[in-house]
Amino acid sequence: MKQIRCNKCGKIIPERNDILLEDVFEGKKEWGYFSQKDLQVDTFYLCEACYERMTKDFVIPVKVEHKKEVL
Repeated sequence: MKQIRCNKCGKIIPERNDILLEDVFEGKKEWGYFSQKDLQVDTFYLCEACYERMTKDFVIPVKVEHKKEVL
């Protein structure tokens, strides 16, 4: 597994035996036509702390759903 770093703060996400020891947010956008980035793919990672700092300022809050089980 390649090393994952938070794109905002640069924190290295710890891992052991190719298993992440902290969860991260992965943002991925495949730009389409009618944008200035036709066919470009952008990917970034945020640690949980940076994700919380970013989303707390949203005018429309993040929609949160809770799962009952993990498959």
